[in-house]
Amino acid sequence: MSATDASLLASVDARTKLAGSNKMEILLFSLGTRETFGINVFKVREVSQTPHVTKTPNMPLGVEGVISLRGNIIPVISLAKFIASGDTTRKYETMIVTEFNRSTQAFLVDSVDRIIRVDWDKVRAPENMLNASTQTLITAVTELDDGKLVSILDVEQILASAIGETKVPDVPQAQTTSEQFTFFVDDSVVARKEITSVLDKMRVKYHQATNGREAWDRLQSFASRRFGEDESLHDTLKLILVDAEMPEMDGYVLTRLIKADRRFDGIPVVMHSSLSSNANRAMGASVGVDAYVAKFDPAVLADTLLPYLQG
Repeated sequence: MSATDASLLASVDARTKLAGSNKMEILLFSLGTRETFGINVFKVREVSQTPHVTKTPNMPLGVEGVISLRGNIIPVISLAKFIASGDTTRKYETMIVTEFNRSTQAFLVDSVDRIIRVDWDKVRAPENMLNASTQTLITAVTELDDGKLVSILDVEQILASAIGETKVPDVPQAQTTSEQFTFFVDDSVVARKEITSVLDKMRVKYHQATNGREAWDRLQSFASRRFGEDESLHDTLKLILVDAEMPEMDGYVLTRLIKADRRFDGIPVVMHSSLSSNANRAMGASVGVDAYVAKFDPAVLADTLLPYLQG
């Protein structure tokens, strides 16, 4: 890694203080076109020049091969094979090594620019993008001071497209009544698909949202219902499952709001995140989550949720 690239990522510990601030840091990069893309800094392990990539047989579409990184063999993925504006014929000299979902992989890019810090409420869902196939790989967009748009990649969707999705195994059924339900929020299509599959197999009813602001509005609506003298919201809403990074309001701020509202007393909040480092777990604990579970392991997700859904 060059000195410039190293300095970009030097203050990871300081970034843990962002928990509950509704701010995120984005590493900006280019695929050699006019478009600017971004990735959450917490997912980035390092930025370096692309070494020799070893071709291997039967690699999935978009996986250029593998490299050895400090004794570990990791896949190298060409983002240009997924993003319509990228040049699939050129050799990309820079790679972003990411570490999340308990796996490591490298994404080939043209160049990295800088890290920006933005408010989550300035990050919105993509709308009316010209290329539908690209839109499915963009989880959110934000705007720079000069008015230029940044497309934030849904790296989970890209990995699912390149390597495949995790199969949901048979999981135990929860002992809930017909009136009881779980609420979850996640901006990732892949994550929502996995969560719904797990809850369906557990025979748990659910409601869902796609960003933190929408989730808080819906939760407020649930809490505003009139209950009988011996009833409370906890009798029907058994559990809230939140993603950490979401447009408009992140999971840390959402959790803090839930925990500060007495109407949600007794309702556990579980954070479900691809950012599963000790630092991120500490961030979740600082805002009061009751449990923290890493994506994407359906069996572990079910095991985590089951104790909260019994009875």
